[in-house]
Formats: sequence, C-alpha cells, structure tokens
Amino acid sequence: MSKMHHLSAMDSAFLHLETAEMPMHVGSLHRYQLPQGYRGNWYDDVKQHLARRLHLAPVFTRKLALMPFDLANPVWIEDDDLDIDYHVRHTVLPKPGTQEQLEALAARLHSSLLDRSRPLWEFYVIEGLADGTMGFYTKVHHAAIDGQAGVALGNAMLDVTAVPRTVKPPRAHRTHRYQLGVAELLGAALSNTLRQARMIGKLIVPLGKAVLDSARKSVAERRLGLGALRSLLKMPPPTPFNVSITNQRVFAALTLPLDEAKRQGKAHGASINDLVLWLCSTALRDYLKESRELPEASLVAGVPVSLRAEGDTRMNNQVTMSLVDLATQEKDPLERLRRIRSATASMKNTMGAFGELIPTDFPSPGAPWLLSGLASLYGRSGLADRIRVSNVAISNVPGSPVPLYLAGAKMLDYYPVSIVVHGVALNITVQSYMGQLCFGLIACRRAVPDVRDIAVAMQRAFDSFRQLPLSGAVAAPVVTAIEAPRAAVKSRRPAAVKPPAKARPKLRVVAKPPPRVRAARQAKVAV
Repeated sequence: MSKMHHLSAMDSAFLHLETAEMPMHVGSLHRYQLPQGYRGNWYDDVKQHLARRLHLAPVFTRKLALMPFDLANPVWIEDDDLDIDYHVRHTVLPKPGTQEQLEALAARLHSSLLDRSRPLWEFYVIEGLADGTMGFYTKVHHAAIDGQAGVALGNAMLDVTAVPRTVKPPRAHRTHRYQLGVAELLGAALSNTLRQARMIGKLIVPLGKAVLDSARKSVAERRLGLGALRSLLKMPPPTPFNVSITNQRVFAALTLPLDEAKRQGKAHGASINDLVLWLCSTALRDYLKESRELPEASLVAGVPVSLRAEGDTRMNNQVTMSLVDLATQEKDPLERLRRIRSATASMKNTMGAFGELIPTDFPSPGAPWLLSGLASLYGRSGLADRIRVSNVAISNVPGSPVPLYLAGAKMLDYYPVSIVVHGVALNITVQSYMGQLCFGLIACRRAVPDVRDIAVAMQRAFDSFRQLPLSGAVAAPVVTAIEAPRAAVKSRRPAAVKPPAKARPKLRVVAKPPPRVRAARQAKVAV
C-alpha cells in the first residue's frame, strides 16, 4: 500500500471552504540582500537549494488523493514526480521597482488558486527592485500548514548563516503510482472515521466537566446572567469589512521596532500582544472615523489561538478562533488599552480551561459536500453582509530573532500574507523577525481598496503611543497567548478580570460616507 496521511477535519475544512473568491492559502513576502560581489543567478541557486531540501518538510512533496464521490476527507500521498520549475518561478518588476509595486504583485499572486493536482505550494523569485534587493513571495495551502508549522517549514529551507548547512540526501524511493485505488481510499476513510470517533468519545467527559466548572465559577463571580448572555450572543456592528468578497486582493506592509514596542508596552503594563491589538484598534478607529463609518459599538477581532503543544512541528493545523473586543468606541487611548488587556486576559482564562479539550479532528463523512455548499451559500446569498461573527482577523506569530538566509542571501523582512473570507474582508497578521514587527495587511480590493491607509494609521498610532502618559503605578503585564502553544496557555492562568461596568452602546445604522470619501478611496485602488 502506498504511504498516506489523513487530513484532519480542520485541515480538510480549508479545502472544502475554498472558492474562486476565497482562496485558502497563506503566504509571505520578503526582501533578500545578495552577498557582496555576487555575480550568479539567484533564481537558479534557489531552485537548486530547495531541490536538495524538499525531503525535510512533507508539505513540499505530498499531494491530495480525493475520495470517490467526495464521500470523506481526502488523504495526502507522496508525489514522486515533482516539477521544481513549476513550483519555483521567476518574475521581474517593471521600473522603477518600488516597494508598493512589490506589494501589488504579491496581492495579485495571492488571488489565484493553487493547482490541487500538485503539491500545494508555489514560490516566486522577484527581480527589479530599485534598491538592488531580491523579492521573494511564497504561498502554501492552509490545509497543509498553520502559522507555527510555517515557522517549522522555514527552518527546513532557511539557514542561520550565509553558508548553507549540509543536508543529507533522502533515500531513493518511487511508487510509480499517480493516485490510489478506490478500495484503498474507501478503506482508509472508514478506518480513519472510527479512529476519530474513539478520540471524540474520550473527550466528552473531561469537556463536560470543564463546562460545569466554568459555569460554577461564573455564578460564584456573578458574571453569568441574562446581560452577559446577551453580550455573548450579540453580533459585532456592521463595517465596510463585513461583506461578501471577490478574488481581487490589495496588500500593504508595515515594519515597527520590536524592542521599542515591548518597552513601550511594558511601561503601560501591556504585553506585546496587547499592544498589537491596541495598534490595530486605534488605526481602525481612525480609518472608520475619517469616513464617518465608525460604529458606536466596539469592533470585534477574530484572533487565532494555537492549540499546538510545545515542540510539535507536524505540518497540520492545530488552531482555534477566539473573539476579542477591540474597544474602538473608547476615545481615551489608555482606557482603550485597559479594555483590550481585560479582553485578552479573559480569552486566556477561557483557553486555559478549554484549550486542551478542543478537538482538531473529528468524524466528518459528507463534509466535502456540506462545507462546500455552505461556503457558496454564505458568499453568494448576501448572508455575509448581514450575519457577522467578527469584524476583522488579527494574528500574531513569533518568528526568528536572528537573521535567516536562503541560498546565501540574507532575509531582510518577513511580511505575512494571510486569508480574507466572506464577511471578514480584512486580515492583519504580524510576524516578529530580527528585532522587527512585520505587519502584513491583506484585504478584498472591492471592500478595502485603500488598505495602505490603515497601515499608515497604524504607524501614526505607534508614534502616538510613545506620547501617552503613565497613570500612577503600572500593573503587571498580562501575558496573553495569540498563537501561543497550548502548554503555555495551561501553565500561566491569571486571575479572572472583572469586565467593565459600562454597558456596550446599542447598535445603530451607520450613515454612508460622503461621496468625496468614497471617490478618494476608489482612486487609491492598486493597479
């Protein structure tokens, strides 16, 4: 039997939810500095470098084998005839070769679907930048990788010195089979479904106990009432980001100093994650206020939280989503920060109680039909414009503190390029790298054509944070866990934070912005 690996239900969901308007791959954009005096062809060097390391990360060499009639989730099988020239490509920017042109190219490349008959990844070497650096764009399907697994993928292809480390070649092995047989696939699907059912059965008792313990604690603290329940069930307010999307993308990048961000945050008792959320909140508040689209109720961010145990480098998805109130209705920046700290502390308490019990795999016969149909219905029926779970997606992924190298060239920055979906047309992801916070803002071009304005507003917010006064004694920072390992979430459980007494304002219908604002936004659409 050919070696196969089952996709978890979570991994498969990224496949089934994918549509032409909603590609489900994640990527990154970089600039690389070539060695001084370099006279070679870096594109050829990159191909040769990667060809020697494909065996170090399974995502490079595995492809999908679909179940007959899509009765169950597909499996991964090895592709023993990989075409490196297809997966590693070359392009040149037109003159003058600006950073804005590089970002616009990344947005266009990010809008196209990956070929599912091949391993689900593509890399692009980009020449033509005016400063002499080389651009490099990557995309990998989210079914194969999450943020933390992406760091492990980088470790396989990158080095910590300009001289690439020696890698032992793989053992030669070829199956000479393009796909698996029907009986083989159906047998694998049945055995995997039984395994998933046994796993879920083991979680029922501890999950029920955790729910009861949480309910008792909430009653004891008088936090469980009709008001709290209504707050949990209330939809976030409508914004320009909460619409059905097209497949066109716009992208903007921003770099901030990591050490200064940590120092400034610590002075106000905030973690780096709290500060990232405050920067996003402040920028979105200013952006919406300028066009008279700022809701009275606070925006809500969907924040990925990793369920991955420390040291787990498997190339799969182990992540869930939590909701964080961004306090955008607060005029006072310090009060906005305090509310965000309270919200992230509450999120950590929840993940401390339930994080280890959230399943990432479960029986899912018929999921390909069901999820594909729901994704199409949600996007094309207009439900995305009316039913909201969050207003924006915000993610923070820790990266390397030391310089990394690819085929002898030094990586200068690491901008994440993530996913936008129907109903959430803006995604802000930040990755730390070499003393920098590298923000990548990806958006639907029709919904947020002027995404660069939000990046500029984030820079202004960071500058203004430096000027905020310290109010009395500074509380100890609450270390939250956006994209933190499950073990860290469990080991540091802070005391419960009482929510602010002030009730959230009622939702209101936001007036459309003046025609001149709309016209100005459309004029800024990236070409």
